[in-house]
Amino acid sequence: MHSLNTMREQRASKVAEMRSLSEAAQSANRDLDTSERTRFDTLESEVRGLSTRITDAEKLAEFERLEERGEQVSGPIGRELRGYSVAKALTEGMNGRLSGLEAEMHRELSRDRSETRGVMVPTEVLFERRDLSTTTPADGPGSNLIATQLGSLTDRRRAALKVESMGATVLRGLTGNLDLPRLTESGSAGFVAERADATRSDVKFAKVGMTPKTVSAEYAISRRMMLQSQTALEPLLRADLGYLLSQRLDAAAIMGGGANEPVGILADADVASLTAASLSSDLTADLIAALELDDVTGTTAFLTHTSVLAQARKIKDGDGHVIPLAELFHNQRVEASTQVPATSPDPLAYPLIYGEWASLYVGYWSGVDILVNPYHADVASNGGALLHAFLDADVVVRHKEGFRWAEVN
Repeated sequence: MHSLNTMREQRASKVAEMRSLSEAAQSANRDLDTSERTRFDTLESEVRGLSTRITDAEKLAEFERLEERGEQVSGPIGRELRGYSVAKALTEGMNGRLSGLEAEMHRELSRDRSETRGVMVPTEVLFERRDLSTTTPADGPGSNLIATQLGSLTDRRRAALKVESMGATVLRGLTGNLDLPRLTESGSAGFVAERADATRSDVKFAKVGMTPKTVSAEYAISRRMMLQSQTALEPLLRADLGYLLSQRLDAAAIMGGGANEPVGILADADVASLTAASLSSDLTADLIAALELDDVTGTTAFLTHTSVLAQARKIKDGDGHVIPLAELFHNQRVEASTQVPATSPDPLAYPLIYGEWASLYVGYWSGVDILVNPYHADVASNGGALLHAFLDADVVVRHKEGFRWAEVN
């Protein structure tokens, strides 16, 4: 923690020097001269670098605190998984004879579970980035996967999944329910007269809890698909099955409604929103200022729907020149995805979310549980199988002040 405090002090010192340069120029009613501007820009770059390092150090400190309480914050992610085959695991799992790396990972992932429905697959394998048969294209897409001379598999268009890539805090390998405590209100300090007693004050704490919630997917594969196209089936299982689960979790992180699914950012009653407004640099500045007023200092970024970003690219100044996105969003990172839902159907409107994304926690309870069911009436007569995939995960906004959003009209 000494290095973390040192970095904070260094950042504060550099910010103070930047303020001093700016105030000196303002008091003389002039702009920064060449040397002052060079120094100011250098300090700005150093402050941004320190902020990134501080955020990383804070994440590491949080993980260390979790480990001290006995919580596992990472699963088999550090293991060598390039040789793992999902298709092999499913094929051998049907016969109850898992072997090799697939058997080893299944044992490790199911070690602390009282019940395992099928084959346990590491989330890292499926999340690296429906009905399948080998009949004619009119009846199903699997006909293109029979390996005589098999070309490379072309994936379908998919919505961009942004939540984890924007810096959400990911906890893997969880077993029990997880409470995340935090200090919500500090005491106070003040000067006192000689021999006078200090003023007593109280501190307040709060916590948010994470409990596993199950997201599932199901689709069918034919007997020939499993026998003839295992090479093609492997990337398909990784890309499609993993995407189905991670897409639903990503959407829940943005606007999950609770009950059987997590409560997402937009649905969290404690995450404040600003008044709906047209997209402008004023709106983005207000969102940034809202976090700054709450002393949020971590790495921040904007997330919105692709339609809003398309609108942003068309905004022009008074002379008809397109305003660069860097200016419109004040040099903050901005990402867009069709995963962000509409917040108003008529007229259609989408949210613009600004947040310290490390305040969003994504927790995984073990791996993906895949059950191969060859006995269902829909597939038993033709020798196929149904794949049922289950993932236990949860998403919570740990620090509510770390996010703000506004509807763009």
